[in-house]
Order: sequence, then C-alpha cells, then structure tokens
Amino acid sequence: MANDRDRAIRDYTVLTPQVVHLGIIRPEVEAANFELKPMMFQMLQTVGQFNGLPNGDHHLHLKLFFEVSDAFKIAGATQDALRLRLFPYSLRDRARAWLNSLPSDFITIWNELADKFLMKYFLPTKNAKLHNEITSFHQLEDENLYEAWEIFKELLRRCPHHGIPCCIQLETFYNRLNLSTRLMVDASDCGALLSKSYTEAYEILERIAKNNYQWSSTRQPVARGAVGVHNIDAITDLSAQVTSLTNMVKAMTSAPAVVKQVAELSCVYCGEEHEFDNCPGNPVSVNYMGNYNRQPQNNPYSNTYNPGWKQHPNFSLSNQNQNAPALSGRNRNTQPPGFHQ
Repeated sequence: MANDRDRAIRDYTVLTPQVVHLGIIRPEVEAANFELKPMMFQMLQTVGQFNGLPNGDHHLHLKLFFEVSDAFKIAGATQDALRLRLFPYSLRDRARAWLNSLPSDFITIWNELADKFLMKYFLPTKNAKLHNEITSFHQLEDENLYEAWEIFKELLRRCPHHGIPCCIQLETFYNRLNLSTRLMVDASDCGALLSKSYTEAYEILERIAKNNYQWSSTRQPVARGAVGVHNIDAITDLSAQVTSLTNMVKAMTSAPAVVKQVAELSCVYCGEEHEFDNCPGNPVSVNYMGNYNRQPQNNPYSNTYNPGWKQHPNFSLSNQNQNAPALSGRNRNTQPPGFHQ
C-alpha cells in the first residue's frame, strides 16, 4: 500500500513498458549466441503468412510452418522454444491481432498454442461444411479421373478429422464417378474396384490417374448429331440471327428499295407497269374510268345532283302524265280476287 502511495499519479494512466506482457512465455535457451536466422523469415514469407480470413487454410499453414521450423537445428534450443519464438512471425492482420489479444503469460508450451489456434480458426460450422463436401462429392462432366481424384484428396486433407473410414472414402469416390469412368476403372484391373482391398484400390486409382494426367488431351469432345444436320454452337447461331435482323431492318428503312419494288409491278394483262385494275384493256376499268371522267352536269347517272336530270325523258313529269293511261275510279278500286290490302 505504501508503494502505491509513493507512485506518481500519471503512472496509473500512462502505459509503461513494465505493464506490457506477452501471451507466450518463451522458454529459456541455453545457447550462448541464440538468434533467429534471416533465412527463417524469408522462408516464412515464401510459404505465406496466415491472415485469419474465413477462406484461409489453417491446416496447410501449420503444415508449412512445421516444414520451416523443423528445417533448422540450433544447439541449446529445443524444438518447442524455436516454434514459440518463430510462430508469431507467421501471422499477420487478424491472426496477429488475435495472438496479441491473449492474456499475459497464457501460453507456456507449443501444443497449447497450436490447440488455441485451431479452436479459433476451425469452427464446428466449417468442419460440418467440409465434411458435407466430402460425402456429397461427384465428378463433373468436364473432369477426367485425375482431376476428380486430386479434388477428392484435397477435400480429405482440408478436413483431417472427418472420421470417415478409409474404405468408405474410396466407396464414396467410386460411386460418385461418371458411368464411363467407372467402367474404365473396373476394366483396367480386370475386376470391380470395390472387390479390392483399400491398399490395392488406392494404388489402382493412383496409377490410372497418373497415366490419365500424362496422356491427357486438351481437345474438346465433339457432340454427335443426326445425319445431315450441321451442329453449330450458340455463339454462331446468335451471330447469324443478329445479321439476319440487321438486314431486315436495312431493307425496311431503305427508300430506294421501296421505289424499286413499286417500279417492278407489271400488269398481268398487257405487261405494262401498272396494276390490272387500271389497265386500259380491262373492260371493267374502261367503264369505270369513262363514267368517272364525265362532268356532273353532262352525266345524268351521276350520284350527285345534276340539273341535266330535268331534261331527261324518263324524269319528266309532263311526259309521264301524257303517256300514262287514264285511270277511272273503277279501275283504281278494282283488286284481283283473293287480294286484301
């Protein structure tokens, strides 16, 4: 209590080097001239630092870190001491922030640090996702056996504690292959693959996949069509349609083309450049044109009113009265028998 009273007040508000504690307790090294070699940092930069993002591969990072740390042997320094000192330099960004957030003197041995790292970046949800990718694996149409086999092994590596027995692994891979690939695998060793042991089946797949990789072809398979039918891809078909539509629009919007089309019309009767309805040799057309060209005052059959109708003999009231027979009253009232008005 006396020491607290003797301390300056600003010591409680200002950060001092004495209160900065690391989360890792570095073991003592008995070597007199112990130091981390520059080659170690270069190798860590080459293999890549772990950034702590969700898509990062933590298992691969630990594997590469072991390869770097185990490549150096320093007299007087244990393997755990070298790993605990070197591991912080393999992290960056979020992963380095996580390591700095550990409580002071929290890690004493390497296994504790590795367990904390895996628990932080390998969540149960990620484990379930990787496990589901293994059990639901299937070969794609454009994949050969080598590509499918390498992808399946990569899924197993990314989830090392999947808990799937070895025989179930190969059975899952075999059942998810294409029919043609399964037939090739079974015919290559004169028998079904599932009738072999795990070691034999694994060696068969490795041998066939290696041979498939060495003799792989980049030529795309050509789809077989009906006889006499030309197969074209979607791009060629679309290009032809666009070209056809462009030509149609040009033909519709081109004025000279319309004039040319009208000029090419010819009468089926006389062969002149007019329609058959307007042909002089067409009797219907002649009568129509003659009636149409007459003046209204000279055409007693015009649809419009014409004063010339008064002089027409059929329309004269005086002529009608003179030529009509005189009707007596008896004649006017006489009705044929059986007629009722």
